[in-house]
Amino acid sequence: MRYLFFCLLGLLLTLRLCSSSPGTQGQPAATTEAAASAHAQQPEPIGPYIQALLDTTAAGSATAADARLHLLAGPDVRLFYADAQPAWTLPADSLAPPARPALQLLAHADDFGLLRTDYHWPRLQALRDSLARHSTARQQARLELYLTDALLHLMRDLHRGKLHPYTLSAREKAAKKALPVADLLRQGVQNQKVREVVAACQPRNREYRQLQRALQAWLRRPVSSNPDSAALQQSQFRQAAINLERWRWGTFPDSEYVLINLPAYELYLVRQDSLRQRHKVIVGKPVTPSPTLSSRITYFTLAPDWHVPNSIATKELLPMLRRNPASFVNNNYSIYTRQGTPVNPYRVNWHRVSAQNFPYTIRQSAGCDNALGNIVFRFPSPYSIYLHDTPMREAFTLPVRALSHGCIRLAQPMQLAAYLLRRDGKSVRLPSESECARQNTSKDIWLRRSMPIHVRYLTCAAEQGQLRFYPDIYHRDATMLKAFFGQ
Repeated sequence: MRYLFFCLLGLLLTLRLCSSSPGTQGQPAATTEAAASAHAQQPEPIGPYIQALLDTTAAGSATAADARLHLLAGPDVRLFYADAQPAWTLPADSLAPPARPALQLLAHADDFGLLRTDYHWPRLQALRDSLARHSTARQQARLELYLTDALLHLMRDLHRGKLHPYTLSAREKAAKKALPVADLLRQGVQNQKVREVVAACQPRNREYRQLQRALQAWLRRPVSSNPDSAALQQSQFRQAAINLERWRWGTFPDSEYVLINLPAYELYLVRQDSLRQRHKVIVGKPVTPSPTLSSRITYFTLAPDWHVPNSIATKELLPMLRRNPASFVNNNYSIYTRQGTPVNPYRVNWHRVSAQNFPYTIRQSAGCDNALGNIVFRFPSPYSIYLHDTPMREAFTLPVRALSHGCIRLAQPMQLAAYLLRRDGKSVRLPSESECARQNTSKDIWLRRSMPIHVRYLTCAAEQGQLRFYPDIYHRDATMLKAFFGQ
């Protein structure tokens, strides 16, 4: 037993001496221990965790994986992280330089009429705060994914509209491909221009830019603590937001155009971002609303005849014929069969003619009382509406001018005609109103250069840097507010 004891003691001493001897590479033990300690303190790489989070194997499909992670732009996130390299975080538990402006951009999503809560904002705040204290590579990978996802989703919303996420924008249709948001964002990160890349996704037309800037300035004003004022501010923000959304659905690339805003009762002639003319208009009544459209004015007609739409003929002129055909004739109306044969209105028993059985067409010849006035501007449209003069000029002084059957009546129309002629390089002399009223024959003047015309429904716009709100004359805002902001 004593012999066994001394053997064990000798073995322990030998092991102890070996532990203080040079290492296997000829280095002192102290150096080896320091290297091991330094290796243990090296940060864990983030890339493998990004790959693991984006792996679709466990979920069974990319769609299922995106749903599990609550990703809003999953396919584009995978394109962005094709190399699994982090963009927003550094291995030393800190944010990379591009991350701070990116987070600030999302924090102020309301500058674009959007809500930051739609872009992972509470989750991003929590991950950012944990990173400030201490975080793991796994947490950093999650911040990477959600910040990228939020920015890509914001870019799509700015380009196509929040409510039309799968509809290609006008610019995408022209390019015949979707906006490469992942590539653009990656370039923004590399060039330290994330804010500029995201902002560039917005529509480029003058009216959108003016409204977005006015909203941003409006949001910087002090917020009232009065409950009624706060409620009004929230309501106004939402009204501005849905009108920015309307612009995202259908903007236009033209540098020169005619724009009609129905709720504002105004026409604007714009060239190179400069307002050249401004006219009051009369638009359709709520029961016969003027449609929104984009077209091109191809010609205008002086001293026009009016071919009365069937709906107006049966609802308004048929009762006139029943009461007194003479008043019908005195207002320069003529009636024809469908084959174009003139009809004597005094020889028809109008009480036997109904709206459902009205085999006639009606035309009002040129003159002082013609419903189209002295001039009508023509543009292709599926709605059979025009932009025209009116003999009822006093209506332009009314604050509410939703009065027509759908066509748009224009104050001072000859000013627009003169601009179109100058733009076209033509020296045609326009007749005076009295000359035009005496003219019995219509005259078409075709334009060599057609003028873009856009009719829009906007209950909020910007003027001189200030938000301006208009009445919701066709009651379209409520449905859109519910879709945009929910209950």
